[in-house]
Amino acid sequence: MRLKAALLATASLALAGQALAQATTRGEDGHLDILFWQAVSVLNPYLSGGTKDIEATALVLEPLARYDENANLLPWLAEEIPSLENGGVAEDLTAITWRLKEGIVWADGTPLTAEDVVFTWRYCTAEGMGCAQEGKFEGISNVEAVDERTVRITFAAPTPFPWVAFVGGQSPIIQAAQFADCLGAAAAQCTEANTKPIGTGPFRVTEFLPNDVVSYEANPEFRDPAKPAFATVTLKGGGDAAAAARAVLETGEFDYGWNLLLAPDVLASMEAAGNGQVVSAFGTNVERIEVNLTDPSPDLPEGERSTLAHPHPFLSIPEVREALSLAIDRQTLVEVGYGETGRPTCNLVPAPEIYKSDDAECATGYDPERAMQLLEQAGFTDADGDGVRENAEGVRLSMLYQTSTNPVRQDFQALIKEWWEEIGFEVELRNIDAAVYFGGDPASPDTIEKFYADVEMYANTFEGTDPTSYLAAYTCDKIPSPENNWQGQNMNRVCDPAYEELLAQFQATADQEERSRLAKALNAYLTIENDIIIGLVDRGRVSAHANSLGGVKLNTWDAELWNVADWHRLDN
Repeated sequence: MRLKAALLATASLALAGQALAQATTRGEDGHLDILFWQAVSVLNPYLSGGTKDIEATALVLEPLARYDENANLLPWLAEEIPSLENGGVAEDLTAITWRLKEGIVWADGTPLTAEDVVFTWRYCTAEGMGCAQEGKFEGISNVEAVDERTVRITFAAPTPFPWVAFVGGQSPIIQAAQFADCLGAAAAQCTEANTKPIGTGPFRVTEFLPNDVVSYEANPEFRDPAKPAFATVTLKGGGDAAAAARAVLETGEFDYGWNLLLAPDVLASMEAAGNGQVVSAFGTNVERIEVNLTDPSPDLPEGERSTLAHPHPFLSIPEVREALSLAIDRQTLVEVGYGETGRPTCNLVPAPEIYKSDDAECATGYDPERAMQLLEQAGFTDADGDGVRENAEGVRLSMLYQTSTNPVRQDFQALIKEWWEEIGFEVELRNIDAAVYFGGDPASPDTIEKFYADVEMYANTFEGTDPTSYLAAYTCDKIPSPENNWQGQNMNRVCDPAYEELLAQFQATADQEERSRLAKALNAYLTIENDIIIGLVDRGRVSAHANSLGGVKLNTWDAELWNVADWHRLDN
């Protein structure tokens, strides 16, 4: 009964309405300028796990349902949210049926059909694809078109939370006709489809210069004739977070600045100019250090670096990973980088509360003395007195620590390097342009997926309020490798049957209390217990918009640009 009540509650939340935009005529508000200091690399979320790419695509491609700014599930391309009450969710929880809204067409004028939804599933799960969002389709045995507007998803086992596939900005519907020749290994070569996708959203792409700029115009086929209010949009990429904030808050050159990873005093100073306002909200975004369990050494043959063929010479040792975590003063990181928009954490899943592990001891447990004791126990000593520990086999604690180019992240690197060197590590720092780092290009050696470093730092989040697909990313089949074009979200190369068994229990469990327990156990396995992921800061999302821009609702549960169709120019 508890599960049924939860399902019925989800259905009732779907009735929450969206605020109306001020515009009454499409395009009447002219041009919108958006600035992403992390430039967009590809307009296909199935080929990139980078948030910047998912956001840029949200103007064009749409899912069946979205989460609003209050974490309510809303029908988007679908007529309603399937539930037990309306018959959309099977009583035995093995299927969910979606019904498309009537009359929706693609930007080329052709109708959206159930076959497009089916094709999207086939596209992401095709052999050799290396789909970046494969976790969204975990546990699905079939997706079929019942009729032109009805899609049934069948699960291999009872699935207590079935609203994952085709929900949120990470798994939108793509047009079958445009991507028909892009299945499997051919996906990355479909340049036209990956840079100018045909969508159902409020805008369509007119020009895309990778790692630079995306130009859009209002979609003449969009289902609401009064939207979008803006006729054209430019999404400019590049620069840094400080320049992006300045361009919105001080000079007024741009209407919206995304992901302003800056110290709070810097933002406050810029906001004082009076041209714009900073907006922030907490969700599930965690700044973390990912530990590479495989050997990234350039001495290995290409194709074998950072693969399961070669375990990491010292980061595969639990005591070494725990020492790294204990040597980090998270509270200082929060004070330096985030102020009130950050909270120290060791968790991967910081919210909602029902899934959050108790990490208070770890989050405030800065203990370099204990860290050094653990290294001694693992056999790493500073025998020659040069400050860098090594073991009897001559394995030296020397690491490459990489992240994206950003002032806060470079501050974090400098502090963490100092703390780690104090306990006996040698640390080389590297920062990479964000467009490349998060770009997902299989030919680049510098992506988070390729992970040609010992540790890497970035932030990530999950859509909605259920972490199922997020936790499902850490299975053996999600490891980026040459065989899947270096796609997949299991950056750490975790491959443990015990974790996968726990995950299977979580996916099949209906009781909410038991689901909470299992989710916390999965989170703890990756973080507090094994330090495979070293959580640093529970980050509030921070962006800024011009005072003249209305309709913005900062959303931490879905794509940040989720409601761009409702953005409009305010009267002076």
